[in-house]
Amino acid sequence: WVEHEPMEILESVRVCMAKALDKATADGHNVDSGLKAIGLTNQRETTVLWSKSTGCPLYNAIVWMDARTSSVCRKLEKELPGGKTHFLEAVGLPISTYFSAVKLLWMMENVDAVKEAIKKGDALFGTIDTWLIWNLTGGVNGGLHVTDVSNASRTMLMNLKTLDWDKPTLETLGIPAEILPKIVSNSEIIGKIGKGWPITGIPISGCLGDQHAAMLGQACKKGEAKSTYGTGAFILMNTGEEVVKSKHGLLSTLAFKLGPKAPTNYALEGSIAIAGAAVQWLRDSLGIISSASEIEELALQVNSTGGVYFVPAFNGLFAPWWRDDARGVCIGITRFTSKAHIARAVLESMCFQVKDVLDSMQKDAVEKGVIKDAKSEFLLRVDGGATVNNLLMQIQADLLGSPVIRPADIETTALGAAFAAGLAIGVFKEEEIFDSGERTKTSTTFKPVLNEEFRKKKAESWCRAVERTFNLADLSL
Repeated sequence: WVEHEPMEILESVRVCMAKALDKATADGHNVDSGLKAIGLTNQRETTVLWSKSTGCPLYNAIVWMDARTSSVCRKLEKELPGGKTHFLEAVGLPISTYFSAVKLLWMMENVDAVKEAIKKGDALFGTIDTWLIWNLTGGVNGGLHVTDVSNASRTMLMNLKTLDWDKPTLETLGIPAEILPKIVSNSEIIGKIGKGWPITGIPISGCLGDQHAAMLGQACKKGEAKSTYGTGAFILMNTGEEVVKSKHGLLSTLAFKLGPKAPTNYALEGSIAIAGAAVQWLRDSLGIISSASEIEELALQVNSTGGVYFVPAFNGLFAPWWRDDARGVCIGITRFTSKAHIARAVLESMCFQVKDVLDSMQKDAVEKGVIKDAKSEFLLRVDGGATVNNLLMQIQADLLGSPVIRPADIETTALGAAFAAGLAIGVFKEEEIFDSGERTKTSTTFKPVLNEEFRKKKAESWCRAVERTFNLADLSL
């Protein structure tokens, strides 16, 4: 179970706003006259229900990686004629613990306050963007109940073609349409910040889920992909104005829609549940390192993993495997294995998982004509906290056999939200955002140095390790 306290999130946003204003003022900016708009980006899928009349959450927010809903998923798979892929055609997503709809169903079944509020017509549902915008624009005093297309595309409830809630899906799941927010584009004036916040009257004019914001921040055009390394890792490729259905275990989702009348860009996405979280596990649970940044130094003490492979399937595996019965394994251990080998194997595990997703993505993209040929033109754009680790980036390039580009500013998620907000009010033009020439000058490129034969052997060993993780969820405690 993984939960957030929604009121605490509001409080941290309040503190963040105040500190950002203080810092901008200290840096010599005139915030009062200079601040034109606000962009917002958030962790996706995390699900909140709250009372329309009191503004109080009806339960803690259930987080994207929470796996308590596996029984809800099993039940749906058994009952529905299409099994796991029953809703795939309409919403682009398989039935999985990952998406908001099953978290909402769990609350509707298990939380009395939620049942009661829905019955009385007092419940509002949202992902974190919806919860924030409702509170920022007035809350119980006329707060706006909206979400954007990118967040809505991750609920398992939005039709990818119409960009509206999918009625047959809502009916099948028994979810009342009146608790759902209105869906808007990623770049338009949504509403203004209300009273009681560190700033008031400023328009919120950009809103995207974090991975979509990073995609915009990286200026990914059709056929281009980015990987964000955070707690999990998320790889998205822009497929242009076409919904590409994956034959290789990826999700069809929305990339971005930069205005109410703008064309919709779609994406293929592969999500990895555990990336940086494996480093935190080494630090907090095993005590092998005392800070996350130490892993690079420790892993550099050895020049290979000594045949150790680590698969961090702590709560199942996401793309391209989709096995919630998987659990973590560490194999190939000998008397010679040291903590440095394990640290290096943890870094490799992040890169292997990204490679699995990218291999699937390239197959789909070539088959659908999104890119001509997987090898000739592929560059992976990377961002997120873990990319400061040069060894991790070099391992990634080596295992992919293609270059990895890290921008000078790795916080591209925030940058994407700013781009969307500025675009809506005319501060930026779209061509400026997608002009990549300027940015490549300041970025760092990691080129592969591993020979092809050894790369293939390592990939085969990794696949053997992944297969060892299956069917382990019910090991006796």
